[in-house]
Amino acid sequence: MIWTVYLSGEIHTDWREQIAAGAEAAGLPVEFTSANTDHESSDAAGDFLGKPESSFWRDHQSSKVNAIRTKTLLEQCDLAVIRFGDKYKQWNAAFDAGYCAAMGTPYITLHDDDIVHPLKEVDAAAMAWAQTPEQVVELLKYVTA
Repeated sequence: MIWTVYLSGEIHTDWREQIAAGAEAAGLPVEFTSANTDHESSDAAGDFLGKPESSFWRDHQSSKVNAIRTKTLLEQCDLAVIRFGDKYKQWNAAFDAGYCAAMGTPYITLHDDDIVHPLKEVDAAAMAWAQTPEQVVELLKYVTA
């Protein structure tokens, strides 16, 4: 079986690349999918539909266009890894975790110890909490064996 692993959340560090490289080095039977991680093009995803009058409606329009990809890929994945970074609030990642929980899709949270408290409900529904990309690779080694 080839596992499809959706990588959700924080886009300002290379955690996705670290997991992908670790999985490739270990020869794991996984393929990775993700939301658009280019901030500017993600924010502009709906701009071709017309220029909204306010930033609220631009964000609303682009979030719906982005949701086509996100919803489809989350529904198709076998497992999701949801990363919460410390620099920005990843509300979209919390939404993805809730969507996974509602669908019964297992997910792993990936975040530092200092945000355990605000993520207690998200972590409670997760199958595991990892603090490093290396731990995620170890989890993938185990579940795909």
